[in-house]
Amino acid sequence: MSPRFSESADNALPLYAVSPATLPSVLDRLTPIAAAFARSQPFGAGPGELLMLPGEDGKVAGALAGLGPENLRERQRFTLAAVVPRLPEGPWRLEGDLDDAATMEAALGWLLESYRFDRYRTQSVPLASLVAPEGVDAARVEAIAAGECLTRDLINIPANDMGPAELESAANALAVEFGATMTVTGADDLLENNFPLIHTVGRAATEARGPRLIDMSWGDSGPTLTLVGKGVCFDTGGLDIKPAASMGLMKKDMGGAATVLGLARMIMQTGTKVRLRVLIPAVENAIASDAFRPGDILPSRKGLTVEINNTDAEGRLVLADALALADETPPDLMVSMATLTGAARVAVGPDLAPFYATTDSDASALAIGAVAAADPVWRLPYHAPYEAMIEPGIADLDNAPKGGMAGSITAALFLRRFVTETPRYMHFDIYGWNPATAPGRPKGGVGQGARALFEALPQMLDL
Repeated sequence: MSPRFSESADNALPLYAVSPATLPSVLDRLTPIAAAFARSQPFGAGPGELLMLPGEDGKVAGALAGLGPENLRERQRFTLAAVVPRLPEGPWRLEGDLDDAATMEAALGWLLESYRFDRYRTQSVPLASLVAPEGVDAARVEAIAAGECLTRDLINIPANDMGPAELESAANALAVEFGATMTVTGADDLLENNFPLIHTVGRAATEARGPRLIDMSWGDSGPTLTLVGKGVCFDTGGLDIKPAASMGLMKKDMGGAATVLGLARMIMQTGTKVRLRVLIPAVENAIASDAFRPGDILPSRKGLTVEINNTDAEGRLVLADALALADETPPDLMVSMATLTGAARVAVGPDLAPFYATTDSDASALAIGAVAAADPVWRLPYHAPYEAMIEPGIADLDNAPKGGMAGSITAALFLRRFVTETPRYMHFDIYGWNPATAPGRPKGGVGQGARALFEALPQMLDL
């Protein structure tokens, strides 16, 4: 269940968000007992510091939460969220001299910190709740948190319980909840309907985990937005099998699909005036006698042929057919999201989501949205001189150029070859995983780029 704000402000305790600079003025506003106690403690308002304040009856009457000095704020997002697990259960209200942006970040961070993946646990610990701060659009923040939590859940579920069929069920549940329509092209119909790459990548899986293309639509007015998410529910690497250390996190290889579904929830739950389409090629890259092979040359929906130089570069293959379908009805904006390359992680690490954009205006809008949403992204280029790297000579395209350089860029260039009719196309090469617990972001599955894009959509699409 998605975290929500407290429904009642009755008996809510104050949580004072303070920095070293604002601490003296906040202490002056406390009751004499609370102020005297706070001054007697080694509390310096450092990031994540927490000090409980006593009331006249000796019970907890509030708390101080440290934000740290201003010059260190950019080093950590959702600083206030660090104290949430240490607060007593019950409603709290936010106090302190925070501007609108800081208040919004604190409110969202609280809800994101309240996320728990407890599907496989028999016990859960109740957490403190937050009264929606004044001036915050509570419904919007709850929708953003709900979308993020959906993404986290889908990524965190292990592959034995999150195969292509279960991913289809998750998309269908979302469609039913918001009155969207959904069609699915199953394994038996992929070739007949000209999705050869999706079929080829997924055909080695068992019948119960067969490949499919999920196609969901919502909204009847406004600009058109198409989201395409990589749904590789588990990736062995195929015949170019991954080593065990690299395969351990491959339940998250459907992180692109999880992220576009989370973004779709944000859009639908807030009633954003767009005509939304979500496409998810859902497969398992398995190993069997009919697995596709290195050296194979495969056809695509677009008519381009692809030489397979590595069966572990399968995500771009399934995305290619889905992008080609989307491009046949060009939307105002097309976005693909995928856990696509290790090269992106080497370049920017796990925190940043690199993205590619065909227009500077969309890239600029996204950069502004990323700051507002505390969802950092970084633009990488569609560097045209590298196009030759994805042209093998024997076929139109190479799915895994040799040499090991510019891997994220060449993957993005590969995908762009399948988007020829849509002028505005953005691609995100996300990681989808938080390797260490941080405020508002527990270790595990995480959405990247979705909140930034959601924040930027009004400017991008003139909503």
